[in-house]
Amino acid sequence: MKYNRVLLKLSGESLMGKQSYGISPEMLEQYALDIKAAVKAGVEVAIVIGGGNIFRGLSGAAKGMDRVQGDYMGMLATLINSMALQAELEKQGMRTELLSGLAIEPICKEMSRRRAIEAMKEGKVVVIGGGSGNPFFTTDTASALRAVEIQADAILKGTRVDGVYTADPEKDPKAKKFDCLTYQDALAKKLKIMDLTSFALCEENNLPIYVFDMNKKGNLLKVVKGTKVGTEVGAFEKSLYVEAAKTTTKATKSAAKTTAKAKPAAKKTVAKKAAAKKK
Repeated sequence: MKYNRVLLKLSGESLMGKQSYGISPEMLEQYALDIKAAVKAGVEVAIVIGGGNIFRGLSGAAKGMDRVQGDYMGMLATLINSMALQAELEKQGMRTELLSGLAIEPICKEMSRRRAIEAMKEGKVVVIGGGSGNPFFTTDTASALRAVEIQADAILKGTRVDGVYTADPEKDPKAKKFDCLTYQDALAKKLKIMDLTSFALCEENNLPIYVFDMNKKGNLLKVVKGTKVGTEVGAFEKSLYVEAAKTTTKATKSAAKTTAKAKPAAKKTVAKKAAAKKK
């Protein structure tokens, strides 16, 4: 098993499925079954979910709402999603612990590193809502913070695409996929995997980020087992995509030289055949 303890980051939008708003029961069931398979394989799992399918603080602020108030509303949206996933996990026979950056009794307890780790060691899936509990911080930042707190082996960022690309693969058919990226490459190329605060936390604590398609059944189990189905961002010496590009360039140059050498030889052969025919 490549990862023994992970922080799974899910976007709120992913819970919509084919809907334009809210929570899709089908997506909840699929996610719960995939998480169950990972836990049954012996992996300790904590989950942070966004709230974009219900409300975003930044969207409210853009329309004139007070930013702080909007961010707290967004935190409550993450709790609604967390409660929905908790209910589905328990429906599938899993034991869970719901924690939050905002303590709301009797729904959930306040997030603490000790509570989360103890619950995971007991075989429970820990669902962490309420973001970081503070305004002005995204759920990406909250997931990085929680992953560092619980000493996770990696953040697994479940998305709708199978990794990180040079451009949006849903809009650009020529977009190329990265197999492996350094933190510096990800920032320099402005790939928008997570926000800058999240990246700073991950890089400072040498915490890998694995981006993969969570909507494909069975992918989560493949990721924790070490099967390459996405893109890993971490403290690598070089980006594998850059190396692949260099290798391709070398191969192209080598092929060009071989072709160049072959052309004169081919011309000589043709000339000999022509001379033989004249005789």
